[in-house]
Amino acid sequence: MFTARTLAPLRVAARTQPSAFRGALAIRSISFWGNVPQGPPAILGITEAFKADKFDQKINLGVGAYRDDQGKPFVLPSVLEAEKRIIDRKADKEYAGITGVPAFTKAAALLAYGADSAPLKEDRIAITQSISGTGALRLGAAFLERFYPFAKTVYIPNPSWANHGAIFKDAGLSVEKYRYYNKDTIGLDFEGLIADIKAAPKHSVFLLHACAHNPTGIDPTEAQWRSISDAVKAGEHYAFFDMAYQGFASGDTDKDAFAIRHFVKEGHEIALCQSFAKNMGLYGERVGAFSIVTSSAEEKKRVDSQVKILVRPLYSNPPINGARIASEILNDSALNTKWLGEVKGMADRIISMRAALKKNLEELGSKHDWSHITSQIGMFCYTGLKPEQVKRLAQEFSVYGTADGRISVAGITSKNVRRLAESIHKVTSS
Repeated sequence: MFTARTLAPLRVAARTQPSAFRGALAIRSISFWGNVPQGPPAILGITEAFKADKFDQKINLGVGAYRDDQGKPFVLPSVLEAEKRIIDRKADKEYAGITGVPAFTKAAALLAYGADSAPLKEDRIAITQSISGTGALRLGAAFLERFYPFAKTVYIPNPSWANHGAIFKDAGLSVEKYRYYNKDTIGLDFEGLIADIKAAPKHSVFLLHACAHNPTGIDPTEAQWRSISDAVKAGEHYAFFDMAYQGFASGDTDKDAFAIRHFVKEGHEIALCQSFAKNMGLYGERVGAFSIVTSSAEEKKRVDSQVKILVRPLYSNPPINGARIASEILNDSALNTKWLGEVKGMADRIISMRAALKKNLEELGSKHDWSHITSQIGMFCYTGLKPEQVKRLAQEFSVYGTADGRISVAGITSKNVRRLAESIHKVTSS
């Protein structure tokens, strides 16, 4: 233990020794992290601004989590029932295997690919539990970086979820963009999308949002998906799907899986990332899955072995609680039926809020065409608002959204939709 008496000689030595000695002592006080730059503000910055606002009728349209019509977080009754059953069984807390809870991954694959899926029947799908959709994407990116035999470049839609580019780049992949959003029509740039797929080098990797495109809410039609599949196949490209909203988009889990199932039926050996954050409300439980369709059961075994090798040094094995909840819901017929009804209820509320916002804007006499609000789907809506209009919404009306005009429709309620419409009308009329 150092005391004033033991430290005194050191202080004298520091004063009397040559400058080199004093410099050596000074070096020890330099921070190792002094060169770390401040990162840019994220979506969470919107939440902080919202919290600091004292206006009692403020509206937060920034963060992508479902809210009920009272603006409150919603825990699904099916989730509560599943949790109760798990507790009553007094299940242990042992580690899951490297690829997760088997009953969950089997059910997740069935939900995505469908009971009549040939690769599923033929045991050609390698699947692992992941740390929600983000973890699935990161694991998939690592697999591509290590094993994809062609150019390590991933094409993502412009725009895409903000984290997509970061995930692929951090895994060592290059990222390019393909056309997706037409700002003039506030709709899909289908011609540009197809042209970019055709122009890409052979064997390129294309990230595709299976449903409820984030951030635009603009999805291809089924006919357009068929054309996209044909273009991907013609270029011998690889389809990498992100499906974070199955069931949450239309209210129908089969309809929302159309693109996945069509691509697989057409012979694409896709990669798929699934999340159960939105459709089960398991945000903080971090429940997801990553799967790869292979050409044979033997190839599946090899792919599965390498996925395990990737997982082991990352996090060893995934958490069990959320996977057990999802497994209980997916594997119990009565509970599954209840959950499907709840998913449809959430989707229907989002759809009804879109219709109400459009109706109120029209009733207020807005001269703008707001049809895109109801033609888009899912939690997010690309409003077409300009950055300066979004800024005015926050500063003058306490309505908070992202600078690109994206709003989370889940933040709209029957109580605030009129005031939201009035605020939008005011900033778009002057």
